[in-house]
Amino acid sequence: MKFLVAVDGSEESENALAYAADIADAMDGSITIVYAADPTVRDEGGDEPNVSLWDADRRLTLESVADVEQRGLDLLEDAADFAAELGQDVEVELLYGDPVTEISDYADEKGFDAIFVGHRGRSERTDAMVGSVAKSIVERATIPVTVVR
Repeated sequence: MKFLVAVDGSEESENALAYAADIADAMDGSITIVYAADPTVRDEGGDEPNVSLWDADRRLTLESVADVEQRGLDLLEDAADFAAELGQDVEVELLYGDPVTEISDYADEKGFDAIFVGHRGRSERTDAMVGSVAKSIVERATIPVTVVR
């Protein structure tokens, strides 16, 4: 079986990778780790909930393509190192664009059997303002998605 694990540098995405590694071990599966570099907006505010739109605006920053690409490469390298610690030999792929679209489409195009993604468990209010990538992948994907906290 072919498993796709989407990472974003969060503890939850690391948990998703660890969970996928356990399942890959049990099913003699392979893992590909992806990061979708989207230079438009990134949340820099940590895990504290937003209390106002001003708060949300202050936390969201624009980034250059080069900065986002380097961040993605660094995250993929860290995730591959973590996978190696778990005994997994993984492939990595840097995608470009909206994470929801790119991850879902890549999974379809490459014939993956399942997607694993972390979810930070933000409040409903925060999800309404900045969205939830995990939730949107579940809604868009045509294969099973496992969401890990």
